[in-house]
Amino acid sequence: MKNLLMLICSLFLISCATQLPPESQVVYESENLKILKFSEHVYQHISYLETESFGKVASNGVVFTDQNESLILDTPVNDKSSLELIHWIKNRLNSKVKTVIPTHFHKDGLGGLKAFQENGITSYALDKTLDLARKNAVEVLPENTFEHSKVFDFGKKAILVSFLGEGHSQDNVVAYFTDERVLYGGCLVKEINASKGNLEDANVAAWPKTIKNLKKHYGRSVLVVPGHGKAGGAELLDYTYELFKD
Repeated sequence: MKNLLMLICSLFLISCATQLPPESQVVYESENLKILKFSEHVYQHISYLETESFGKVASNGVVFTDQNESLILDTPVNDKSSLELIHWIKNRLNSKVKTVIPTHFHKDGLGGLKAFQENGITSYALDKTLDLARKNAVEVLPENTFEHSKVFDFGKKAILVSFLGEGHSQDNVVAYFTDERVLYGGCLVKEINASKGNLEDANVAAWPKTIKNLKKHYGRSVLVVPGHGKAGGAELLDYTYELFKD
């Protein structure tokens, strides 16, 4: 019996290690917004930021949803795209957006926050995010803050939002959905073959250490969504670490 249990555990660990990320399906697309579906509970939203240094940049966020309630990680980059996302969730998912959580203080984290607040949607951010937003004269600020980490529920499910160290910015948090082993890494995590990107507010020295910490906690994630570019598996964490380790 003991040998049988060991075999079952070994097969389980192997299956977890080799499990491929779920395929995405485009369920909505306009000039300003694109939405991908990974599962009944997980969607990725993509909006487009015009930048001087990198041109038009596709920026990601995630929608977690269950039983007519939704949470959004990172707003689309402006109010127009944010309103479009809010209306899509309401009309197509028959869901109420309960909370929006910017993962950092840049425009691709909270650029559309005004649209959420005008629609009565509660906003939360790390206390550092609020401080940095104020210092950088961001006009619309998160209404509520938390320290280190916080559990956010939606329907009968929940995610954990945590600060595990500096990297892309001093305040970059990540979100983990335990039920489906989904990690939203935001701009802390890079897509495969990405460059280092915008380092204006980065702590490059701390970045690899933070990724090691991230991998320690969530290295068995089946789906990892970066702040920009294509989602994948835990190999995105390895790629990001190698990109910044020197």
